[in-house]
Amino acid sequence: FFFFCSSSRCCPAGGDFHLSVRECSLSLNHRVLNEESGIMKINENTLLEGHRVLLVPYNAEHVPRYHEWMKSPELQQLTASEPLTLEQEYDMQRSWREDDDKCTFIILDKQRWVDTGVKEELCMVGDVNIFLTDPTDTTLAELEIMIAEPSYRGKGIGKEVTRMMMCYGVTKLGVKKFQAKIGLDNEVSIGMFKKLNFQEVSVCKVFKEVTLEMTVDETVRARLLDDMADVKERDYRQTCSNRQELVS
Repeated sequence: FFFFCSSSRCCPAGGDFHLSVRECSLSLNHRVLNEESGIMKINENTLLEGHRVLLVPYNAEHVPRYHEWMKSPELQQLTASEPLTLEQEYDMQRSWREDDDKCTFIILDKQRWVDTGVKEELCMVGDVNIFLTDPTDTTLAELEIMIAEPSYRGKGIGKEVTRMMMCYGVTKLGVKKFQAKIGLDNEVSIGMFKKLNFQEVSVCKVFKEVTLEMTVDETVRARLLDDMADVKERDYRQTCSNRQELVS
């Protein structure tokens, strides 16, 4: 399983769900960052093409499928999330698209997506996010990924998406250090990040999670660029109008 989204689903303004201390702290940091930075809308028309997946902006048409995912008690537990109404889910989507401290992509099955007879929301696999959680250091980013569709787990997709997002964060957002906060019982995700050379730096017994980090030095940067040399960045709207160009 690849789940470590313990801070991304704070209840939108006006919601009446309980927020943990950590979530409230993140919400405050988000408001501060919104006033100081302006980089996260950079991906609003970006499609990243990998070997097996596509990363696309999180749009309103993705919300109903996402909302159905998050009704799962398993996903709620693994993402430390409270259930939201569909209206609140749309509010969350707008927040993720418009806030300056978040960068979110929806993960699509590339092979299914090139079939123009299949709606995009039926190609959804999960999502991946970068959050700037420290208003004093915009080069520090928390990385989160969720493979929501059970049939896509355990196939290396989480590793491919993580590398793609890290490369994007380094080259487009200026990230110099990544953090991943993972539930202590999520041994598969912990193992994946360690294979990607993340180092364990702390364990929080209150939130039952481990924090792993990777500093992006020149060696790490070069390895990321080499690993992701075949990833293509495309115009999302233009590519949507001609999906077949991905297999031409």
